[in-house]
Amino acid sequence: MASINSVEWRSICDKFTNAQLLTETESRSDPENDPFRSKYKAREYLREIYCSLKSFEAGDGEEDTVGDNCEQRPTDQPVDGQREDAFSQGLSGDSPAGMRAAKLGAVEYYLGVNHVDTEELPAGQEHLMNCLKMLDRCRVSSENVSLFIHVRNQLGILWAGRDETETAHGFLETAESIYQRYMKEDGRPPTDMTEYFSTEENLLTHQERAKRFELAYTHTMYYLAQVYRNLGENERAATYCHSTLQRQLQLNQFSPMEWALNAATLSQYYITKGQYMEGRHCLAAATVISGLAGEVPSEAAARESETESERREQLQQKRADIARCWIKYCLNLLQDAKKLLEDNIGELDTDRQDELKRARRQEEEEEEKGRKSALLFGSEDTFDSIASVEEKVMCLLPLDFTEARAVFLVGQNYVTQAKEYFQMDGYVTDHIEILQDHSSLFRALAFFEEDLERRCKMHKRRVDMLEPICNDLNSRYYLLIRRQLMFELAETYNEMMDLKLTLANRQADNHSLDSHTIKKFNHLCSASARYFQMFLDSLCSPEGKQPEHLEEEVLRPALVARFRVARLHSKLISSSPPVQLENLNRALENYKYVVQYCEAHPEAAAAVETELELSTEMVGLLPLKINRLKSRMAANN
Repeated sequence: MASINSVEWRSICDKFTNAQLLTETESRSDPENDPFRSKYKAREYLREIYCSLKSFEAGDGEEDTVGDNCEQRPTDQPVDGQREDAFSQGLSGDSPAGMRAAKLGAVEYYLGVNHVDTEELPAGQEHLMNCLKMLDRCRVSSENVSLFIHVRNQLGILWAGRDETETAHGFLETAESIYQRYMKEDGRPPTDMTEYFSTEENLLTHQERAKRFELAYTHTMYYLAQVYRNLGENERAATYCHSTLQRQLQLNQFSPMEWALNAATLSQYYITKGQYMEGRHCLAAATVISGLAGEVPSEAAARESETESERREQLQQKRADIARCWIKYCLNLLQDAKKLLEDNIGELDTDRQDELKRARRQEEEEEEKGRKSALLFGSEDTFDSIASVEEKVMCLLPLDFTEARAVFLVGQNYVTQAKEYFQMDGYVTDHIEILQDHSSLFRALAFFEEDLERRCKMHKRRVDMLEPICNDLNSRYYLLIRRQLMFELAETYNEMMDLKLTLANRQADNHSLDSHTIKKFNHLCSASARYFQMFLDSLCSPEGKQPEHLEEEVLRPALVARFRVARLHSKLISSSPPVQLENLNRALENYKYVVQYCEAHPEAAAAVETELELSTEMVGLLPLKINRLKSRMAANN
C-alpha cells in the first residue's frame, strides 16, 4: 500500500496493538454486566484499520474486490472452496497486491473471531468467509500460509459448534493439507498474521514465527481429533489426539492439568482396544505432567483466597479423575486376563495358563519393540519420570495370582486417592461408581485365587463395602444405582454360597453336612434370594404390581433374577417337609414366570436362552418332586 506514509502506518499498527491488548488481556477484567466491553472496543479499532486500508487502496486506484465501502462486505457460502492450484496460481504473496489482500483478509479474520467471541456467529461467519475470499486471489506462500490455516481452523470450530461436523471437517482437512504441502515445498518459518501490522522493530524472530505456525497446526490437529470422534472414526480421533498432545509438549504450549486430563482420557480409548502399553503410557504421562501444576493449596490458604480455593478444587478434582482412569486400566487388565484364562464354567484353565506363560517371553520382546516404535510422550525433562511411573504396573495380561495381585494393589491405591475427593457427602454417584470398581477389582482378583476360603473372604469384602450403601440409599433419588447394587450383592452372595458348598463337600468327604455349615449355606442362599427379590420388587408399580412388559434395559436382569430366585429356593436345605414344600413351590412359581413371559413375548427368549432352557426343564420336573413330597407328607400324617 504505497500511499500510506509512515505516520499513518504507525497509527494503524498502534490501533492493531490496542485491539490485541483489549482482546487478549483487558477483556479478562470486563464486568459481569458488560462482559464484552473490551471486545467491542477492539472491534472499533479493527473497523478503523479496515476503513483506513480500504481508503488507501482506493487512493491507489485499486479495484475494490471486497465491497463498495468499509461497512458493506460480501457474504459467501459456508463451503471451503480452496482451489486445486492454490500453490501455483494467483497473486504472489510478496507482491504489493498479494500483501494488500493478506492484510485485508487478516482484518476480516480478526473481525470474524471478535464476532464469534461476542456470540454473534452469523456476522463472525461472514467475516471469516470474506477472509477466505480475499485469500482465494492469492497463491499460498510464506507471507500468507499462516492466515490460510488460521481462518480454516476458526471456521472448523464455528461449524463444529453448530454440529455441522462434515462442514467443519472440510475446512480443517484443507488446513491440514495446506500445512503439509507448504512444509514439503517451502518449509520456511512463515510470516505471522500479527506481523502484517507491526513496525520493523517489532517483527518476530524466525524461531518465534516457527513456534506460532506449528502451534496453529497443532490446533488444526486438536480440532480434527474432535471432529473424527464426532464422526465415529475413533481410531483416527485417537491418532490425532495423541499427536496433538505430543506436539503441545514439544512446543511447551500446554496447561498441565488440561493436558494430563486429555492424556488420561485418551488412555481409556487404548484400554478398550486392549492396547495396554499405550494406555499405560498415556496415564503415566498424565500423572507426571499433572505434577507440573504444583502442590494442592492447603485448606487454610483456600479459606483466605478465592483464587486458591478454586485452584485447590480444580487440582483435587482433576487428579482424582486421573486416578479413576488408572482404576479402569487395572480393572480392564484383570478382566481381560480372566476372559483369556477361564474355561467354559468360569474357572481358571491351568493348561491355557501354562501355554500362555511359555509364550510370555516372546510377548515381552515384542513389547520392547513396540515401545521403540510407539509415539512416546515427553521431553528430556519428563521422559525418565514417565518411564518410572510405567514400571510400577505391568501392561501385559497377568497370568497368575502374584501378577494379578500386583495389578490389584495399584488399582486399590488409586481407589483410595479417588475417594479422597469423590466423597459420599457431595459426590454420591461418583463415590458409588468408585466403590463398584473397587468391588470389581476384588472379583477379578478372586478368579486367580486358588484357596477357596480366601476367595470367599474377597467376596465378603465386596459385600461389606456395598451392602451399607445399598441399604442407606434413597430409592426415590437413586433407584437405578440401588438396582445395580442389589443385583451385584445378590450375585456376590450367590458366588459365596457356591464356594461354601464346594468347600463343605470337600471337607465332609461323603458325610452329611453339619448344622453350622447348613446354617451358613442357608444364610448366604437366603441373602442372595433376598437381594434378587428386592431388585424385582423395584420394578413394580407403587401399588406393588409386576410390570406386564419389561423394558429392554431391565429385560435380561429381571429374567435372570427370576431364574436365580427359583434356583436358590430349590437349593435351601431344610429337614422340615412343609418348609421344603414351600421352597419348591416358590422355585416352581419363578421358573414358570420365565417360561410364561417368554411365551407371551417371544423376542425375550434370545436374551435368556440358557436360563429359559433350564427353566422349561424344571417346570416339567419340579411338579413330580412336589407330588412325591406331598405323598410322603400325607403318608406320615
